[in-house]
Amino acid sequence: MRKEESLYPDGKIAVVMLFLMLWSHTVCKSHIAKCTTRDPLPILYKSVQKGDFMIGGIASPIYVPSEMVSFEALPNNILNEMAVAQTKNYQHVLALVFAVKEINEKLHILQNITMGYHISNSYFNAIKVYHATMELLSTKSRFVPNYKCDRENSPIAVIGGLKSETSFYMATVLSIYGIPQLTYSSALTMNDKVTALSAYHMVPDEAQQYKGILGLILHFRWTWIGLIVVDDERGEVFLQTMVPLFSVNGICLAFKEVFPQAAVIDYYMDILGYAQKILDVIMGSKANIIVYFGDAETVSYLRWLVKLLKTEFPMIKGKVGITTVQMDFSTNFYQRTWDLQVIHGFISFTFHANEPPGFQQFLHSRKPLQDKGDGFIRVFWEQAFLCHFSDSMLVKEFDENCTGEEKLESLPGEVFEMGMSGHSYSVYNAVYAVAHALHAMHSFSYKHQTMMGGKTWRHLNQQSWKLHHYLRRVTFNNSVGDEVSFDTNGVIKTGYDIVNWVTCPNQSFLRVKVGRMDPHNQVFTINDDAITWPTWFNQTKPLSVCTESCQPGQSKTMKEGEPFCCYTCNPCPKGKISTQKDMNYCVTCREDLYPNMGQYQCIPKYITYLSYEEPLGFTLAIFALFFSLITIWVLRIFIKNHNTSIVKANNRSITYTLLISLLFCFLSSLLFIGQPEKMTCLLRQMAFGIIFSVSVSCVLAKTITVLLAFMATKPGSMMRKWVGNKMANAVVLCCSLTQTGICIVWLATSPPFPDIDMHSVPKEIILECNEGSAIMFYCVLIYLGLLAFVSFTVAFLARQLPDSFNEAKLITFSMLVFCSVWLSFVPTYLSTKGKYMVAVEIFSILASSAGLLGCIFLPKCYIITLRPELNNREQIMNKKVK
Repeated sequence: MRKEESLYPDGKIAVVMLFLMLWSHTVCKSHIAKCTTRDPLPILYKSVQKGDFMIGGIASPIYVPSEMVSFEALPNNILNEMAVAQTKNYQHVLALVFAVKEINEKLHILQNITMGYHISNSYFNAIKVYHATMELLSTKSRFVPNYKCDRENSPIAVIGGLKSETSFYMATVLSIYGIPQLTYSSALTMNDKVTALSAYHMVPDEAQQYKGILGLILHFRWTWIGLIVVDDERGEVFLQTMVPLFSVNGICLAFKEVFPQAAVIDYYMDILGYAQKILDVIMGSKANIIVYFGDAETVSYLRWLVKLLKTEFPMIKGKVGITTVQMDFSTNFYQRTWDLQVIHGFISFTFHANEPPGFQQFLHSRKPLQDKGDGFIRVFWEQAFLCHFSDSMLVKEFDENCTGEEKLESLPGEVFEMGMSGHSYSVYNAVYAVAHALHAMHSFSYKHQTMMGGKTWRHLNQQSWKLHHYLRRVTFNNSVGDEVSFDTNGVIKTGYDIVNWVTCPNQSFLRVKVGRMDPHNQVFTINDDAITWPTWFNQTKPLSVCTESCQPGQSKTMKEGEPFCCYTCNPCPKGKISTQKDMNYCVTCREDLYPNMGQYQCIPKYITYLSYEEPLGFTLAIFALFFSLITIWVLRIFIKNHNTSIVKANNRSITYTLLISLLFCFLSSLLFIGQPEKMTCLLRQMAFGIIFSVSVSCVLAKTITVLLAFMATKPGSMMRKWVGNKMANAVVLCCSLTQTGICIVWLATSPPFPDIDMHSVPKEIILECNEGSAIMFYCVLIYLGLLAFVSFTVAFLARQLPDSFNEAKLITFSMLVFCSVWLSFVPTYLSTKGKYMVAVEIFSILASSAGLLGCIFLPKCYIITLRPELNNREQIMNKKVK
């Protein structure tokens, strides 16, 4: 990554360290009247108040451009007239001053002594930070490290700085002396163990902020986001940490842009080039959520980009920014009239803060003409209120004169906030932490009587390194009631506030607290209703996804070559469901459930079987009874006319057997209707197979009888001995017993049984009779088919034999109907499911039986009932003669 050389002066650090170690530590005697040393380039902006114990501080309320060191002329402070006040940072100074004021007024903390402070400006420059840190260890107005004139005290602890780099530079010096340092910048990992032992972090670990950002994005279910990160070491750590976290939690990056540090950009065209690239990416992306990681200068930089390119780019609409705690929003005096809508609706993480009692009144009391010890207030006042004091050393930018009576509460929020900020609250707690540690240290020493009287406090002032033991163990409740304590790593146990940036048309700016994250208590809360979203979204929660969520009833299919957040939504396959949004796959319902129409819910299947109550079952039962009655009527006619020629013409006993078997065929179909039970399942197929075998055997016997009768009429025919009832009875008995044997084998090996079919029909649980053995079932059908085929063949051969009562023609036609029905039955039966399979079988039984009954017996019934004159031997003989 690119870094400005002045921000990381590694060579200068080594020189400074060597300089400090070689310089002898000397304290002037009290009688020395004068010290002739002086600081050739003093720190101009500082705030000092004397006290028995001094707290050092390095804040960042004023930025001063730095000149290039040429080593050809003495350094000077000429650039101080170009100072730019970071007006919001001035509150950090006031928080320290306010805390010291409170402690001095609360005698129970530090009894009979006072606390003072020495706060210097960091200038946002590494060299100046080292300079200011070493000045804390020097005599007032004399920059000689390790050299103290008179009885001035070294700081018991030092608070600072705003940026983690500043804190590191301070720690490099302070760790040599073991002086405790309390930082209010994000915790920066320090590899130097000695340095780490001297630092206490008044703000939570930055890793917790990463978890908070992830939790916020997951809370709103945003899966398609953009990243814009500053090009420095911390930005690189952020990317290395967050990108894997996003991926693991189902979040994809629409884009990832790295922009240079503001101090690295040297030319106007460079700014335009970076701006054009970043804004092109932002506006061209579907991502509505952008995570910004940078610092306070980053916000100013982004505003510069929009300002410079306002004629080329529209307002960045429809984008919600998530910013880190380092990106505190502030406005320089030359940016006061710039549009703030670019940040409207942003969500930011800030250090947890509360309002100490009396802080507002303290702010109201600040007057630049009265606070002589405050070296920051005049620069702040001039650039906050856009005016000048008559004796101002700054370049004159404004026409108004400052009166010193201006009101801080009149300033807009982006210039100065009256409510205590997270950084200021951390400074406030840091001062109290030092005071409580001093109190504990003094109490311990007093109890053990190692030091007595007033010498106790003076001796403690020279042993600041001992304060570490008490700082690590300090625990107290501040004036707001918040508990302050450190963990084992010296990091304060606190969390983050989640705030919403709200801008108004009059350029006012507000921070609205909408949530809290406390990693120590495992708390993450956010009030969705309190958030003000950018106007583009019409106050509805923004969506930021690559693909709209797949609805229940659909599953995701990844797009090849694209991030896993980009996918297509496909309906679930038949028989499967998805109950939630964005499911990766569909699942199958339990056997007793089936998918609803939208395939997002499983509902119970309904139980079904062919019953008498439903129209189909009722209709089939009516037909079965109707044909049974017809059969009985025919049988009655034949019995009543059993001595007539037609009845006696073709084996009367076989005719009766056929009619009775047909009657049972019709009645057997009723076994297939109703809820399957064990007995009905055993009987239905057996009865069907055996009874139909008897019927077809009777037809075959009648056909053979006709054929043999005409063959026996030929002179010398050997067939005469086969003609008679014995032959017909033998055929019926033999064929029927064969089918009975097949059925017995079926019952013995794998009998039918009641079963439940949950798979054939998606929405139904079918109560059915399981055939037990499909092979045996088809053996029964094949045997019936074989008998029918033989009967049809024999009848077809005998159809031309002369006889008025030749049944061969009628049998041929009846067997044609019979075979057609059962040939159609097989494919139809196999293609239907559930109760309709049973209905197909019943229909085939009724149709084939009715075919036999109608084709063979209706013509005879016609002659017997309507043409009785034809039912005599003479008529038959006359036809034979003809």
